[in-house]
Amino acid sequence: MYTEQQLQALRDALANSVRRVRFGDREIEYRTIDELKQAIAAAEADIAKSSGVPITRQIRVSTEKGF
Repeated sequence: MYTEQQLQALRDALANSVRRVRFGDREIEYRTIDELKQAIAAAEADIAKSSGVPITRQIRVSTEKGF
């Protein structure tokens, strides 16, 4: 289960293009920025799930001539 502080640390790392994040006495180094983005998405989903806020997803389709 993620906390808001952990989520903020992940976001700060992404904003600074850093792949290493420290949570208290633990330190995690992500292999890629994409892996870091996946961790942020997982943390956001976990926090939303625990707070009872539904996750909204949108799919948009745009076409030109035919489908």
